[in-house]
Amino acid sequence: MTTWTAPEAQRVSEPLTGDERPMLQGWLDYHRQTLLLKCAGLTAEQLKLTSVEPSALTLLGLVRHMAEVERWWFRIKAAQADPGDLFCPEGNDNGDFDDVATADAEPDFATFRAEIVLADEAVAALPLEHEFPGRRGPISLRWVYTHMIEEYARHNGHADLLRERIDGVTGD
Repeated sequence: MTTWTAPEAQRVSEPLTGDERPMLQGWLDYHRQTLLLKCAGLTAEQLKLTSVEPSALTLLGLVRHMAEVERWWFRIKAAQADPGDLFCPEGNDNGDFDDVATADAEPDFATFRAEIVLADEAVAALPLEHEFPGRRGPISLRWVYTHMIEEYARHNGHADLLRERIDGVTGD
C-alpha cells in the first residue's frame, strides 16, 4: 500500500463585501480548497476508489478533471494560450476520469495545484469584461469565473458523497 496521502488544505473564507473581482476570486479559491479538503488524509488507493456504485467517479478523477477544466477555461479559452491537454489526449476526452487506475496521485495533485497558479496568472491582467469566442457567441471572463464556481460546487457535492462512502468523513 502506498504511504503517500493527500496533503492537508487550508480553506480561507470568501470575502463578504468588496468589489466583484475579489468576491469571484474568493469564492473560486474557497471551492478549490474545498476539493482538496475532501481528499485530505486519504491514501493514493483511497483516492482511486469508486465508492458510489454504479458510478466510476473517484476523488482523484475529480482532481484531475478540475486541473483540466482550470487549464481549459482560464489558460486556453480566456488567455488564448495553447499549453495542450493534461489528462485527455486526442481521442481520450475522458482520460481525466477514466485513466485513474494507472494514475499517480502525488504528481496529479501537484499538477492540480500548479494549474491553479497558472490559471490565476493567465487572467490576472484581464478585466472581467474580457471576451473570447465561444460556440454560442462571445464569452466573458466574468462568465468563466461564475462557471468555475458552479463547476467546483457541483463536483464538491460529488466529492462529499465519495468521501463519506470511503471513510465516513463528512463536512462542508
